[in-house]
Amino acid sequence: MNAQEQKYTLVFSGQGSQRLGMGMDFSEVFAEARETFEEASRSLPFNVVELINGDDGRLNETKYTQPCILTVEIAILRVLQKYTGLKPHYYGGHSLGEYTALVAANVIPFELAVSLVYQRGLFMQSSSPVGFGAMAAVIMSDLPLKDIEESASSYGVDVANDNSTSQIVLSGKADSVKKLCNELEQKYTGTELRIVPLNVSAPFHSRHMAEIEAIFRDTLNVYKKEMNPINLKNVTSNYTGSFHTGSVDDLIEALTKQLSGRVRWRDNMFALQEKGFPILELGPHRPLRGFFKSIGVSAQSIMDLRSAQKVFQELAVVKKSQEIGKEQNVTI
Repeated sequence: MNAQEQKYTLVFSGQGSQRLGMGMDFSEVFAEARETFEEASRSLPFNVVELINGDDGRLNETKYTQPCILTVEIAILRVLQKYTGLKPHYYGGHSLGEYTALVAANVIPFELAVSLVYQRGLFMQSSSPVGFGAMAAVIMSDLPLKDIEESASSYGVDVANDNSTSQIVLSGKADSVKKLCNELEQKYTGTELRIVPLNVSAPFHSRHMAEIEAIFRDTLNVYKKEMNPINLKNVTSNYTGSFHTGSVDDLIEALTKQLSGRVRWRDNMFALQEKGFPILELGPHRPLRGFFKSIGVSAQSIMDLRSAQKVFQELAVVKKSQEIGKEQNVTI
């Protein structure tokens, strides 16, 4: 069905989905994407394109990762809306991706959002010294969440993400997370349990982020008048697991508590599924598609221009016409 005839639910991936060169294939072809990168760079103390294309490792630093991912996702969205008539109706995002969802729903202006997530990244990165914290994904079919929660509690470790029926993420002090993971491996010996340490600079979405909540709440309140609640009820909240209430005060509280609170993505998926619209994932990678699959829901993913053309064939026509135009624009 043509995008102009079909309403969609859009979901956006978060930190961890970044990759070098992400979004550059859109930027090479579409002015809308280039303008998005330029707009972000004007709101940040660095050039987004240079950082995304750089090989100095900064793309994996939280303060840089977050605004770069948000920018790429909005660049892709703007291209789709311009050339396919895409009509999103409901929105969800995983952790950082919730900010992209709020931009897509016109709740937070894009230039404000990239500045906010840059500051968010600074606060998160400064919340604990390097090596203090750790995070690890626990993967297992029909994962026994309550049992793992009890074990985690005994080590002072939090369940940071409830991603699906088969994946959660643990977060806490590095030595505590290591001991807990060792215990889980022994407890579930003989099962298909897998534990994957994550390359992160701090224990995100855990009690160790609580100390930065006050300063981040103050930061959000400074820009309260710039937040538009009209479409807010169509966006899911990681913190509550359901849709936002429509109150900007509640939004600020939910975004603040999201820092140390659990990302209730499984609940978000069920809430979005109930709306009955096709689900489209936008982001540099496609982690959310697998999460939806775990609850029996099909989702299409767009992470580059090639995948976008597969979902929306009209983009291939536009791309070809753009290329022909470039070929004709020759000076001697």
